[in-house]
Amino acid sequence: MSLGMTGPEEVSVDAITLFVLLLSACIIIGHLLEKSQWLTESISALLIGLCCGVVILLSTQGKSSHVLVFNEELFFIYLLPPIIFNAGFQMKKKHFFRNFSTIILFGAVGTLISFFIITLGSLQLFKKLDIGFLEIGDYLALGAILSATDSVCTLQVLNQEETPLLYSLVFGEGVVNDATSVVLFNAIQRFDLSHITSTIALQFIGNFLYLFFTSTVLGIGVGLLSAYIIRKLYFGRHSTDREVALMILMAYLSYMMAELFYLSGILTVFFCGIVMSHYTWHNVTECSRVTTKHTFATLSFVSQIFIFLYVGMDALDMEKWTVVSKSPGTSVGVSLILLALVLIGRAAFIFPLCFISNLTKKSQNDKIGFKQQVTIWWAGLMRGAVSVALAYNQFARSGHTQMLGNAIMITSTITIVLFTTVKAKERKASH
Repeated sequence: MSLGMTGPEEVSVDAITLFVLLLSACIIIGHLLEKSQWLTESISALLIGLCCGVVILLSTQGKSSHVLVFNEELFFIYLLPPIIFNAGFQMKKKHFFRNFSTIILFGAVGTLISFFIITLGSLQLFKKLDIGFLEIGDYLALGAILSATDSVCTLQVLNQEETPLLYSLVFGEGVVNDATSVVLFNAIQRFDLSHITSTIALQFIGNFLYLFFTSTVLGIGVGLLSAYIIRKLYFGRHSTDREVALMILMAYLSYMMAELFYLSGILTVFFCGIVMSHYTWHNVTECSRVTTKHTFATLSFVSQIFIFLYVGMDALDMEKWTVVSKSPGTSVGVSLILLALVLIGRAAFIFPLCFISNLTKKSQNDKIGFKQQVTIWWAGLMRGAVSVALAYNQFARSGHTQMLGNAIMITSTITIVLFTTVKAKERKASH
């Protein structure tokens, strides 16, 4: 950027200053457009990011569209935990646990079905397109990447008060789905999948189940430990600040412990949030309850805006688009194929699994109607920051996207994220 930056420290300060300014603008514009049926903070942040990307692109004469280099660790370590924790913390547990079996059915079994359809479909269809060399591990990773729904966006597409059943199903599934996708992705990277045998397949499934179960238990354990410590020591009689600080640190500790032991931080921090809202929150003073509720919500809100702002800005990154521009027809073909596979993959498990779920429900009110099934199918089509982060992790070799196959995979992922986010919001506005 031609903004008088000469040294690394100045670049860092300018970048952070610009991002803080843009975050403030997103919040102000989001407030002004609060009553709009067509725009949410996430979409307005995407649009502001795109506009800012254009300005930076022009000021750098087409060399760059953003001032911060994407780092998936920044996303997974700092931005995602407060979003998922707050989701668990604010979740209406009655509806969530009433539909727990259906949520797990959608989030775990459904994700695996979608994963196989996207993987096998892309493996077969991409053979007819010249997209560069991709290994079997890349196709499997692609299945995991595009099976991850955007649990952040579902918060804004559905209203928890108006449609509690749909909200608990779609959002609960989204969180479990994200966790399943990340666990799948990590398992794919750990195993040598160049020669898949029955032994490797069993190890893969065993590893997946182990990560899923231990991550959940760890989250519950840390949540209960925080409740015990706060109740036993009663920090509130001396300092509300200590209670609030301990709750925040214990929540973050659950996520970092999961990452330390190579578990699913998303599942861990989500269940930690649920347990802490049920036990820990009721053991603190009234002042601490109000403070923690708003603190967690604020951290989650800022993280969401930051993610969408960066995704919008990064959509115009010239390095990958320059590579892709050499084969525009191929890029469009890949994007359309992947979008179709995402649509088919989701339909392939939503409607059959809803049928199975309805067979187990005795009350007619608990059954999922066809219109509700369509809403669940549509709302869960959104792909977001988790998909982008995983795509960079898999396809940005050493931080570069100069290989045709890698560039196409990343640009196609970004295209699907932008398209599904906007279209899902349009469907909500049309109702």
